[in-house]
Amino acid sequence: MERKLVCKADYEEELLRTREQRMQWWKEARFGMFIHYGIYSSLMTHEWSMAYGNYTFDEYVKNAEGIKFDVSAPGKWVKLAKEAGMKYIVLTTRHHEGFSLWDSDVNLYNASVMGPECDIIKLFVEACRKEDMRIGFYFSLMDWVHPDSYQAAYDREANQRFTRYLKDMLHELMTRYGKIDILWYDIPRPMVSHEGWDSLGMNQMVRSLQPDIIINDRSLLEEDFSTPEEKIAAGQKEWEACMTFNGISWGCINSDLSAPYSYNAHQIIRMLCKATADGGNLLLNIGPGADGSVSDETIQTLKQAGAWLKANSEAVYGKKIPTKVYRTNGLCSATEYGNYVYIWNWIWPENGRLRLGGFMSRLKSVRELSTSREIDFVQDNRCIILQNLPEHPMEKQLGITVFVLEFDGEVKYTRAYNYPQLHQGRQIYYENK
Repeated sequence: MERKLVCKADYEEELLRTREQRMQWWKEARFGMFIHYGIYSSLMTHEWSMAYGNYTFDEYVKNAEGIKFDVSAPGKWVKLAKEAGMKYIVLTTRHHEGFSLWDSDVNLYNASVMGPECDIIKLFVEACRKEDMRIGFYFSLMDWVHPDSYQAAYDREANQRFTRYLKDMLHELMTRYGKIDILWYDIPRPMVSHEGWDSLGMNQMVRSLQPDIIINDRSLLEEDFSTPEEKIAAGQKEWEACMTFNGISWGCINSDLSAPYSYNAHQIIRMLCKATADGGNLLLNIGPGADGSVSDETIQTLKQAGAWLKANSEAVYGKKIPTKVYRTNGLCSATEYGNYVYIWNWIWPENGRLRLGGFMSRLKSVRELSTSREIDFVQDNRCIILQNLPEHPMEKQLGITVFVLEFDGEVKYTRAYNYPQLHQGRQIYYENK
């Protein structure tokens, strides 16, 4: 039964009271998979092809004809995500093209009626449950085909019809597939405020049906987390950077031709490090083909990243705090938790020594994460030096070696240029000049 609607202030107070408990798993997960699939997957140009190509509805819908969707594909998506070290998946239930991927009674323009001719959402949810994967539903508010979608911005009756249409579809998604972990809204055009969508009523309806769900802020309410797109940029609240695989398209494009632009495993690990270091998550997208297949290039890259993560998981997952440690030198980055600092070394030192400046706390021990090998070190009041390192990186998957520094109590750190010794040396230099 749906709960009685409350005012915005009371709604936000309730969210604040329950947010920490609801989001605990998400803040520890750190890494998720985004999946964009729709009729645009058959075009292999761009997920906005309907708008960019100025298709009529009749022209565009013909692209659904002849789609031979492999019903085993959702299971393969989920297994790939798991092997890549991802802890949750967000799938497009409907993109801006208005095409629903489930057997909807509200929207007959759906994957069970045409194109794939199956309930892809059902297959996806079943696959996630089998692999113990957290489930996210992407849901576009913008709609290029519904007759009321843009008139809703200035026509009251059109607004009432269209917002009812959205709520009814969400009701289906929130009641037919068991527990859903994430609702990921997208693009609130043409509205400019949450009142235009009745987001307050819509989201209360969702939460009455899925009390533990977390919701992003793209319905123009603050909700639980923000979603910077194609950039890893910390926000004022919990945040998740959503990134394409190639900087070009969220949907399927030719893998061979897009390969020069696609991320490799090293770049994915660097993105994940930056997100983790700044206290956020990384949601990395794949765009399956019309049949649901994922390119060999994507599979190989994600498996490489996953193998590295399996050996170095301690540096990523869990309640990592936004780190105060700034680089430590030009060849490393860092993540942090409690009295542990994880030094991610990108370029291996050639002299068997790695010098780390800025730490003001006493170092107890150092080990290499993937092998647990103890590392020799010396420390004075200016720096820490890891020494007697081998000639080549100790981590064998990608060569990205993580050193775990355990400190005696709270980690105190300052950027090197704040050291009084440097200022004093500068002063002496100019006096001698």
